[in-house]
Amino acid sequence: MLALAAGVWLAGAAHASPTGVPADEIEKLLAERGLIRHISQVGHTARDKASELVIGAMGFLGVPYKRGGSSAETGFDCSGFVRAMYEQTIGLMLPRTADQQAAATQKIDQSELKPGDLVFFNTLRRAFSHVGIYVGDNKFIHSPKPGAQVRVEDMRAGYWRMRFDGARRVATDIGQP
Repeated sequence: MLALAAGVWLAGAAHASPTGVPADEIEKLLAERGLIRHISQVGHTARDKASELVIGAMGFLGVPYKRGGSSAETGFDCSGFVRAMYEQTIGLMLPRTADQQAAATQKIDQSELKPGDLVFFNTLRRAFSHVGIYVGDNKFIHSPKPGAQVRVEDMRAGYWRMRFDGARRVATDIGQP
């Protein structure tokens, strides 16, 4: 994201800069200070972590649902699954319940969803009563309900489409001291 922003900024700077410094000199300065490389590395790191999160979550397919569960050994409920995945793969500690997770994350439009983002649903006649992890291609992974197991589902399916409550992005500083 930052690499894209830097690219857009540099492209815009090719015509004029607010300081009057020619764009090629700004680009040279950024390169000399290693900022372009750093911005690019930040972008790669964010993508790598999202991939790691999704791949890690897929490793738990088939783990049974357990109300209040937060481990593969005992089973997961929806928010326990999301919390465990973020803690194990990224090292971030999210709040325990789906509604708390929604409150602690940044609202985004559904069209902005990227793998690793959270998707929320109204399954108990109240907002943000269910959560899953977006994996791409309109699909999400979650621990759905008693008697079921962690699985991937399509958000376009009628049940989920009608109950979609919003998308959220987890800030990288959540749970950090």
